[in-house]
Amino acid sequence: MAIAVPGYQSPLPSRLRWTNWAKDAEGITGEDLIDFVNNELFPSLKKLATAAGVPPHGKVVGSVFEDAYNYMKSRTLLRQVINTIEADVDFNSSTDRHLFNDIYEKILSDLQSAGNAGEYYTPRAVTQLMVDVLNPQLGELILDSACGTGGFLTCAIEHLKQQVNNADDLRTLQASIHGVEKKPLPHMLAMTNMMLHGIDVPTRIRHNNTLSRPLKDYGPRDRVDIVVTNPPFGGMEEDGIDTTFRANTRRVKRLISSWR
Repeated sequence: MAIAVPGYQSPLPSRLRWTNWAKDAEGITGEDLIDFVNNELFPSLKKLATAAGVPPHGKVVGSVFEDAYNYMKSRTLLRQVINTIEADVDFNSSTDRHLFNDIYEKILSDLQSAGNAGEYYTPRAVTQLMVDVLNPQLGELILDSACGTGGFLTCAIEHLKQQVNNADDLRTLQASIHGVEKKPLPHMLAMTNMMLHGIDVPTRIRHNNTLSRPLKDYGPRDRVDIVVTNPPFGGMEEDGIDTTFRANTRRVKRLISSWR
């Protein structure tokens, strides 16, 4: 399942790389596999977020796994899933990557009918319409301050890709996409979504709460050109958030409205 990128160096220790623990279908199995995933793989990946000397793409891995846990308890099913990925998914194939993008988008859209998880996802038709109306241009900074799974940002990425003509343009695009999400699950999904859409090191997708930062602390360096977002307007913030905004309320809708 390795991706061929010239000059790429993995930020992972050798023992944690897919080729060294998952690739061999007859390799680590049973309780040893569950024990490795739960007690070595996941804890080690989480530590990358704060470890010294780790390159940016390693920090991204750590951020993605920061609040991730393995919920698959069946050692047989886990081995079967790993073997299927190894045998049938080729991330060096553009066809497979596009298919994986489509599958991932379908999973995210299913969140709409998954109870409270629906707040993480805005329908593609809505995100596409808003991005088309805003018509972002290459070089403009784009922010979703409550990005959920990253639907607005992926539409913005695809919009900007049409303006990319060379490597410099691509680097500009990579630096243009900014997002903030306070909940761990949608943040992890957003990070994955960014990478699937070509943002190789999505360090600008932060796991944080936009509203927890006092309004007075924002300055010129925080300015962006476009803000496109659909926050959970029915939500409530914790005590104390209202004291940092002009709106004396804990309701997200009114707090967001005062954030301008």
